[in-house]
Amino acid sequence: MPVAFTEAERERITAALKASGRRLFASVGLRKTSLAALVNDAGIVKSTFYTFFASKEALYLHLLLEQAEETRRRTIDEGLHAGTDARDALRRFLHAAVDVLSTDPLYRRLVTHPDELAMVVSKVRPQDARLPGKDPAPVDFVNDLTAYISEQQDAGAVTGTDPAVVVGALRTVLLVPLHADEFGDTYPAVLDLAIDALTAGLAPGSAAG
Repeated sequence: MPVAFTEAERERITAALKASGRRLFASVGLRKTSLAALVNDAGIVKSTFYTFFASKEALYLHLLLEQAEETRRRTIDEGLHAGTDARDALRRFLHAAVDVLSTDPLYRRLVTHPDELAMVVSKVRPQDARLPGKDPAPVDFVNDLTAYISEQQDAGAVTGTDPAVVVGALRTVLLVPLHADEFGDTYPAVLDLAIDALTAGLAPGSAAG
């Protein structure tokens, strides 16, 4: 018979599971995170975990969805869509995305291990991870970026005809922060130059920012 929890107990356990999930998924990854480790801080047994989440994959996706709105605001609304022209928009997007990488360990994990998100999406039904009152949202915003680039290519402001190629080129910049230690004190300058050079090449007709 399932254990009956008070509302306060459910809130405490849910918060503990989410905190453990953020820490473990970001540090050791989805595959190496065990149910035993997830439930340890919550003070429940493994079987009780399923009272709160359908699976550890559902918990993983739930955590991503919780951050999706904030990440979209920073990278798309206040980044990409705040640009004065195509080059400035792409620069703003990249700087915002790098800032997210530096402050969100789970998002950083996605960049280095994209296979984990693919595994989660293949195993989790959206309703098993959705937030109360909200529809599931994309977590990497590739669709938003692709749509913007396609529009700018049609307008002649961004080079090329395949938005996927441009998105791929932009995503290479997100690999630079993963090697920050190798650049030492020159890292900020290296990052800025990489972003400026790439966006200038992709949007050569835009005014320099």
